[in-house]
Amino acid sequence: MSASEALSRFRVEVGTAVTRARRAAGEIGERNAKLRERTCDLADQARARAAQPGAQPTSAQLRTSAAEFRRDRGLPVEQVPDVAESVAAPVETERVVLGSVAVAGPSGQLPRVSDDDEDFSQSRILY
Repeated sequence: MSASEALSRFRVEVGTAVTRARRAAGEIGERNAKLRERTCDLADQARARAAQPGAQPTSAQLRTSAAEFRRDRGLPVEQVPDVAESVAAPVETERVVLGSVAVAGPSGQLPRVSDDDEDFSQSRILY
């Protein structure tokens, strides 16, 4: 096998791997979007006290554990009433919007901002 044949074979394999990775990332992105939408719907139902008939309330121990998990990671923790308080009037809470923020890398520089959506990995992983 010549060097040019090996190089072309390598390029084909890399292209195939990149295609698979893009497809997998797209599928995971769709799945995460559906999960986020479902979570927002459930949060809205909880705020409106419109739980599904027969739905079991989350245990106090599990809610405490979830709140500690979010606090440990610097995430906002929304205060929701206990089950006993849920028969009272709804309480208005502000909606929390989560998102990722660029973090300075080892060089101390933030990643460059670009509208190029083809090469997203460079700005998040390598910096």
